Amino acid sequence: MDALIKLSTQLGQALKEKNFTLALAESCTGGLASAAITDIAGSSAWFDCGFVTYSNAAKQSMLNVSEKTLTQYGAVSEKTAEEMAIGALNNSLADIAGSITGIAGPTGGSIDKPVGTVCFAYAIKNGCVITTSKHFTGNRQQIRQQSVIQLLNGLMDLINH
Repeated sequence: MDALIKLSTQLGQALKEKNFTLALAESCTGGLASAAITDIAGSSAWFDCGFVTYSNAAKQSMLNVSEKTLTQYGAVSEKTAEEMAIGALNNSLADIAGSITGIAGPTGGSIDKPVGTVCFAYAIKNGCVITTSKHFTGNRQQIRQQSVIQLLNGLMDLINH
């Protein structure tokens, strides 16, 4: 977890420098990113909230992900990740948000979306939204940890641009 603590600390410093607050929307990581952030003393100065939306119903009710998006693209898609990040912004006091949705395994994968497929979105209040997908390998916990590292690095990239 040392990498997560280091990244969370760096992210907190960058957010404080910009006077930004953060919200997260997590699915396959089940709150692991929020836990890494709240492991940092003083994170309440820059972390507003985290949404753990594991089910499609939770994605819809808590983050306003549309049923059409879930039906057309699936829960594991960049479009769903985008709507999750925007929903986290709209349902919080945050200036910036990140989201994770994916298949951590060991089951649940398909030919089109194998285990280890994870989609991310990064959104900022000015309307800029960036999405990306990655494929990670390893067991469930390794995929989840790699996903959180990717999320934190992506947020750092967005803040520093």
